[in-house]
Amino acid sequence: MAKIKEVKAREILNGKGEPTVETTVTLSDGKFGIASTPSGTTVGSHEAVDLRDRNSERFLGLGVLNAVSNVNKIIAPTLIGMDVTKQQEIDKKMIELDGTSNKGRLGANATLSVSIAVAKAAAQSSVLPLFLYLRQYLKSDLPLKIPTPIFNVLSGNKYEDGADFKNFLIMSATSKTYSESVLTASIIYNSLKNSLKTNNLSTLISDQGGFAPKVSSNEEAFSYIKESLDSVGLRLGVDVFTGVDASADNIYQEQKYKIKDKAMVLSANELSEYYEEMAKKFNILYIEDPFSEEDWKAWTDFTAKASSVLMVVSDNLTATNPYRLQTALDKKATTGIVIKPGQIGTVIEAMAVVEIARQSGQKIVTSIRSEETNDDFIADFAVAVSSDYFKFGSLSRGEMIAKYNRLFEIESHLKTL
Repeated sequence: MAKIKEVKAREILNGKGEPTVETTVTLSDGKFGIASTPSGTTVGSHEAVDLRDRNSERFLGLGVLNAVSNVNKIIAPTLIGMDVTKQQEIDKKMIELDGTSNKGRLGANATLSVSIAVAKAAAQSSVLPLFLYLRQYLKSDLPLKIPTPIFNVLSGNKYEDGADFKNFLIMSATSKTYSESVLTASIIYNSLKNSLKTNNLSTLISDQGGFAPKVSSNEEAFSYIKESLDSVGLRLGVDVFTGVDASADNIYQEQKYKIKDKAMVLSANELSEYYEEMAKKFNILYIEDPFSEEDWKAWTDFTAKASSVLMVVSDNLTATNPYRLQTALDKKATTGIVIKPGQIGTVIEAMAVVEIARQSGQKIVTSIRSEETNDDFIADFAVAVSSDYFKFGSLSRGEMIAKYNRLFEIESHLKTL
């Protein structure tokens, strides 16, 4: 098999015009892979480090020249000459080179860009679609399919007078095909836009493409989504279900929670009751990060009470981190986990977390990050690991659409297998 001939990184810009790392891995047979890494706006404290230069004279300190240098001067010399198909060994080499528990030396943006580029180059060399190539590293015998999409249609705006929760979501029934789900989401997205305009609200979009209007409460945000469904003849709770990424660290202060819907601060139990009330009213099936990442008792109590009717999903709580995931499993704190390779720093580590979660009965939700590039690796990854669901933002912004379009390609490919 082909050997790694060259590994070269550079600084590029993501969808927000902020720097990130792009790495090209070139092989002895002339094949190559190019990968760039996303970043998060809401970052959990247990994530791997997205290494930034902190030089205030360049990109407000967000430059990634040090991460780029780590690829070119530390990682590249070690990997050159290695068999490109040895993904486990390559990722392990980078973990050892870093030598920290959180990629704090080299940066997860450095290691992940290399890890993904290696996988892409190897897939090219083996003449396999990337999702089939990646699947070789898993023990899964689940059927290949496009996961059920979860679309972001409306976002909170913590910098202005918007909803408290990060993202308001919609999802079709799992029986719908990918193409059918995208069509339905497009209809709802445009209907919501018209509904917001009718009510003299902004239709400017957030990082992940959801509309970010100024609303008086989270319930009002849900109401606009319901209104948009009604206006196009779709039935809430039959044709479409809703969800929410509460990102509750943003509403957590001094062991209490503060939301616009309530005049007083809420205890975890009171916030739980609010979630249950909204779930009944708006057919919410999915709730992500409903409590702070360190409020373990709230997670455990809520999951015990609500998991029969709700998917209780962790993102910041577990941060694609095997140790945090194991704690969540021990405490029975969740029924699903968000997987973001950038939170852990290599492809193989992300796959390992998927395997642990699946063996414990957790639903797998593969997700983009808030600050994306046009790299569509995550689409192949979601299919390869047999995710139950995926979250790729809304049907807007080029960096999101790149992922959806890749899934259309994969959907067509799966029909020929």
